[in-house]
Amino acid sequence: MSPLTKRERIRSRITAVIGLVLVWNLLWGEFTWMNTISGAVIAVAILLVFPLPPVKFGGRLRPLHVIGFFARFFYDLVVASFQVAFLAFRPGEPKSAIVAVELRVKSDLNMTLVAEAVSLVPGSLIAEADQQTGTLYIHMLGVRDAEHLERLRAEVLHVEARLIRAIGSDEELRRVNAPREEPAT
Repeated sequence: MSPLTKRERIRSRITAVIGLVLVWNLLWGEFTWMNTISGAVIAVAILLVFPLPPVKFGGRLRPLHVIGFFARFFYDLVVASFQVAFLAFRPGEPKSAIVAVELRVKSDLNMTLVAEAVSLVPGSLIAEADQQTGTLYIHMLGVRDAEHLERLRAEVLHVEARLIRAIGSDEELRRVNAPREEPAT
């Protein structure tokens, strides 16, 4: 990946400050001038004390796909909440498994966003992320059998595809839309 230009570095820092201010206001539960100003001061201090490498965003925002991503995410959130509640009240211990899912787009941003989207849905938690291979190891609750495990793995890849359709580059779109090669057994 090519180094960032000065303009890209500034845009990256501004985006980080805006994101941190948004989170600060959400934590306080209301958007006020005081929360916004104090959030901006704290965000700048955080970025000065803990400088993070800038993330280069090569994609583009597709608003309809962003809406579709969040609609499906909230649907998954509700359905999974009921499934976990059912498992909690059902007699016996629910089966769980750790499944390895190799993502098709191996960027740090993609891995982070997919991991967050998967972890926020009840019943799944990221156990490990291998940056070198682009593999997420996910602890899944309520696994019934090997076929169900494969459906869960496919669902993680669908989350990745929806995310790439929402904010990915044209090259990333080609990667997620390409037929997946099955490993030789």
